[in-house]
Amino acid sequence: MSDNFLKEVKKTSIGGQALIEGIMMKGPDKIATAVRKPNGEIEVRESEINSLFKNKFFKLPLIRGSFVLIDALVSGIKELMYSAEFYGEDYEEDALDKFLKKVFKDKADTAIIYVSVIISLVFSVGIFILGPTLLTNLLKNLVTNIILLNLIGGVIRVFLFVGYVYLVSKLKDIKRVFMYHGSEHKTIHCYEHGEDLTVENVKKYSTFHPRCGTSFMINVMLISIVVFSFFGWPNPMMRLVTRLVMLPVVAGISYELNRYVGKCESENVLTKIIEYPGFLIQRITTSEPDDSMMEVAITAMKRVIPQNGEDDTW
Repeated sequence: MSDNFLKEVKKTSIGGQALIEGIMMKGPDKIATAVRKPNGEIEVRESEINSLFKNKFFKLPLIRGSFVLIDALVSGIKELMYSAEFYGEDYEEDALDKFLKKVFKDKADTAIIYVSVIISLVFSVGIFILGPTLLTNLLKNLVTNIILLNLIGGVIRVFLFVGYVYLVSKLKDIKRVFMYHGSEHKTIHCYEHGEDLTVENVKKYSTFHPRCGTSFMINVMLISIVVFSFFGWPNPMMRLVTRLVMLPVVAGISYELNRYVGKCESENVLTKIIEYPGFLIQRITTSEPDDSMMEVAITAMKRVIPQNGEDDTW
């Protein structure tokens, strides 16, 4: 790993997300989405951050992880839909979209966003949390050790997640999204180093970043192995219930670990251990971007940097 990656001078709270031919950057008080239109121009949209969870309770350590995730899903899908508008000439509405537009009329776009979030959560929990425990249950007559059963379930969970990400990465359009993902990370690194946000400066930095959402997700998979092990191996229904109930706890722990690594002034043994699984998966989910992609990331980044340079410090 390059020295440029290791010598951070500022830990910023600014994060982002790769979109369709674009980047969304989220600062302390606003979101900026920059999209490279088919004609080559960069279109930028800014909006104020309006969190769904404003009460102080939702900001408590360990509690906040799940709610930050939901907030990120809502804003991420909203901006993804915006970026898709520039490349949606051949898009045909499915039955669900038509139904939601008929029922919610003027508020259909908002309804589509929230339904998309619900479907994403159900899909993710079903495939990567509940699915592995049901598959592992097939081995309960062969494996009697509770810890080993939970370990096998965890390995299946990680395998499914990594396999899914790998297969998706082979899609042509997703390859470009992952290149934009790399440009997002490189731009944030450049800003954290206090350098001017230019393509030449951004080029120098790593496509890996410890606060990446991908790192968060793989940590959820790994931490769930430990947390779920405390509940043994009860009957399938009780096991499903405990997985669902404890999922916010797992998400909370994963978020705090991501936050710790993101704020840590210098690397140590613990940060390296926490970062390593995420960096491995980022070898799939990030790629080296071209100059035009870095220009898009820089454009979005500049719009969310606060006037008071300390407002975005972790």
